[in-house]
Amino acid sequence: MRPTAPKIGFDRFIRLEWAKKALEVRTGLAELDDLDVLLDEAHSGPSAKKKTRTVLNRLWLEPRKDLEPLAEHAVELFQSMPSVSPATLTWGMAIVTYPFFAKVAEIVGRLTSLQGDCTTAEVHRRMAEIYGEREGTRRMTNMVLQSMSDWAMLDRSSNGKILTRKNAILIDGPDLVRWMIRVILEAAGRPIKLGSLEARPEIFPFELGENLGFVVSSSTYLELATDSAGNQIVSSKV
Repeated sequence: MRPTAPKIGFDRFIRLEWAKKALEVRTGLAELDDLDVLLDEAHSGPSAKKKTRTVLNRLWLEPRKDLEPLAEHAVELFQSMPSVSPATLTWGMAIVTYPFFAKVAEIVGRLTSLQGDCTTAEVHRRMAEIYGEREGTRRMTNMVLQSMSDWAMLDRSSNGKILTRKNAILIDGPDLVRWMIRVILEAAGRPIKLGSLEARPEIFPFELGENLGFVVSSSTYLELATDSAGNQIVSSKV
């Protein structure tokens, strides 16, 4: 029996203004009707709108039960930190909710790590190796790349063939840094060496800053331990 190709899930272009409005709805700063107005203006019919709502639901409005604590933590940060970017929070929720999105982010992060740019053809080739040579893989990869660009996390050339890193965004504040580390651990599904957190390719648009050991050790939901080789290992308590 041939193995089943991984599911895609993230199958729509998601504008940042839609994601931000969905986050505001979850936070109580907006109503569902406000989100519906935005989606009605941008979609030609109910079917297209429904598919977009499905992605937004999974990101913010109705996340999986196991991701509810992470989404609620993001809501608390959004309420308490006026400077926090909805794009940063949505990126975090996207990589834990949608492995397909996380894999595109990982591949782009790796390909752009040396020279700062790569071609979309390279990304498509690597995604096809994982998800199969099918039209859906190519089209949905484009959806993710288009979303990343709209969120101002990645530059695309006018013809869409070249992807260029932007200057990394410094995640401001220990609470937000701890939340992003929690995201990384959730996406990886395992403990991670402290020294490798900053270099995780799936968070290539961001910098975690300095003193990560102190930031982790002062957390109530992250744990810092030392393995037999002397490496500091970060894990989640929840």
